[in-house]
Amino acid sequence: MEEVIIPDLSAIQLKAASHLVREGRVRGRLLIHRVLLKKVEDQASQGDTMAMEGLKDLVKACEEMGVKLEYVGDLRDRERSDRLLIAEEAARLDASILTCDPVMAQLAESMGLKLLYELPPPPFSISQLFEEDVMSIHIKEGLPPRVKRGVPGRWRFVEVSEKPVSRHELELLIAHLMREAYKSFGVDAFLEIDKPGVKIFQLRDYRVVITRPPFSDGFELTLVKPVIRRDLRDYYLPPQVVDRLENRAEGILIAGPPGMGKSTFAQALAEYYRSLNKVVKTIESPRDLRVSPDITQYSKAAARESELHDVLLLSRPDYTIFDEIRDSSDFDLFIDLRLAGIGMIGVIHATSPIDAIQRVANRVDVGLLPSIIDTVIFMDKGEIQSIYVLEMTVKVPAGLRKADLARPTVIVKDLLTDEPLYELYVFGERTFVVPVKKLEEGRKPRTPIRQIMNALQKHIPDFRIEEEGSLVRIYIPGRYYRVYVRKVQNKLLKIARKYSLTLEALPS
Repeated sequence: MEEVIIPDLSAIQLKAASHLVREGRVRGRLLIHRVLLKKVEDQASQGDTMAMEGLKDLVKACEEMGVKLEYVGDLRDRERSDRLLIAEEAARLDASILTCDPVMAQLAESMGLKLLYELPPPPFSISQLFEEDVMSIHIKEGLPPRVKRGVPGRWRFVEVSEKPVSRHELELLIAHLMREAYKSFGVDAFLEIDKPGVKIFQLRDYRVVITRPPFSDGFELTLVKPVIRRDLRDYYLPPQVVDRLENRAEGILIAGPPGMGKSTFAQALAEYYRSLNKVVKTIESPRDLRVSPDITQYSKAAARESELHDVLLLSRPDYTIFDEIRDSSDFDLFIDLRLAGIGMIGVIHATSPIDAIQRVANRVDVGLLPSIIDTVIFMDKGEIQSIYVLEMTVKVPAGLRKADLARPTVIVKDLLTDEPLYELYVFGERTFVVPVKKLEEGRKPRTPIRQIMNALQKHIPDFRIEEEGSLVRIYIPGRYYRVYVRKVQNKLLKIARKYSLTLEALPS
């Protein structure tokens, strides 16, 4: 009986079909569904000619090898799934489906159809690029592949080849990764996001991010893996820090710029709490923390906010690691769960500890802030740079003088020195963040700061002031910056000259 093969679109555009024809593994009839011809045409009209080139190569291979090529199916069915159409045609003709698509392969197997799940060899091995000191691999069509070598905070970008990667090679790499992932989904692989322009999944220790036009300006593949896995003891924390984490800290922010070891420390902290017989969960997108099996990892991308909220309240964890807090819904969920009594550890991008605090402070009443955040750990180059703690008191805030101005004030202290660093308080309807330092001999009094605040409040409803010796920085939202220049700037410059201050006004 003559062998009949029906390739899908992936087998055509990745040239798996022409590869098998030239190898002599396809000798009978090769059938192409007409719906695929329409897809090839549509992609070419949008500037994506990869499928068109694959079809040309297949036609040429069939002519070279004497393989009969035919077209089947009805174009009127093009509104239906092409996978399903090919499966139905294969069942009707008792044909084998040729594919490079793991979803097509699973569909064919579930329907009991004959299957050839074949991929041409990849242009290079991903595992070989991941040498011991490689943090991530970055591959974009038209550019040589590059890797980040080093450790968080101390890495360099290195080209591993002078040859640019073609679109076909990049798609072939992706197909090999997807084949490996679909073998172990739910065990060693998790699909986080699957949209036309973006696909994100976790494959063992690798976080895989795939973007395509029009989401990105070109096809790109990024693979990231943790370089190190650390125990909390590896950070050599002072006893008072360990005591704080074990007995008092329940609202923790792990802050720092990207790539500085925040998630690595969060993983170490999760394992530490697990070792204390605490129930620990995580919220991640994607799920790439390397934690023990008894720490349940929840996917933010695969759930609605209300589902995570309800599950975490009902499952009653002692601590929840939130990696990472990005948008408003993340902050809302973190705040609500913390106020419900769950210990929360949030990983957040920030350039300084006070910036991380302010990102939460801007969303709640100042009086609630220490109930939500009590400890801020700032990471730099893989190590802990500073640890801040938050306390609530009633006092006359720094920068104010009259006793009748006493009000609830959040004091931000350095945990190790117990030195107050910042105060947060509400004056009028605005929240102020004021740096607090011990008065040094010859330091200018705070009176000019009060004058600067009064001048700003008349015209600008939202701003932040930082003072470093004789330098005063004012952060003003961009929408008010023109108002500042027109109505406030000259007044503040006069105050600065009077008290020999240096004034900087920056849009925030």
